[in-house]
Amino acid sequence: MILVGCGYQFRVEGAGPTIGAAPSAASSAPPPRIVIRTLENKTFEPNLESRFTNYLRHEFSAGSGAQVVSDTEAADLILSGQILAVELPTLSFSQTTTLESRAEATVAVKVEETRTKKVVWTQAAKGASEFYVTPDLQFNRVLQNRALEQAGRFIAEDLASRFLLQLESGRLSKQTATPTPAQTEKP
Repeated sequence: MILVGCGYQFRVEGAGPTIGAAPSAASSAPPPRIVIRTLENKTFEPNLESRFTNYLRHEFSAGSGAQVVSDTEAADLILSGQILAVELPTLSFSQTTTLESRAEATVAVKVEETRTKKVVWTQAAKGASEFYVTPDLQFNRVLQNRALEQAGRFIAEDLASRFLLQLESGRLSKQTATPTPAQTEKP
């Protein structure tokens, strides 16, 4: 209460810190535009494809170094993939019941150029989250769904950061760069 009228103010000005590599001439190029298609659900767990795809779109928008666009807009890259597996292993148990379980999900994605259809990046990711099991079966399903959501968010974060690493290292941009006529001519 004493500091209320002291007149101190804190302001943030300027561009702020950058995450990742230092700015270079290559970073002045516009970010690649990417379409993220709805994942294909290869599991028996219902409705995961829309939730996991939304997590991917959110994380790629926030921190992949690419600009996420809709299917109707022009894009440089297309991300597609599959939810390969959902497992629910038991972590702890008594003689009569399960006490704690884990929700694990595995996703595989690929990124291809829109013009050439050439696959420029593939990655698999696994996410997991634990939950306690209660005597109430309906509440257990709610806990399991929350754990699967958390696992999906972990997968999306992992894939977005790995994609950013590929982009910043130049491995992805070298593969997606349009060759000049001199590069395509044979000696």
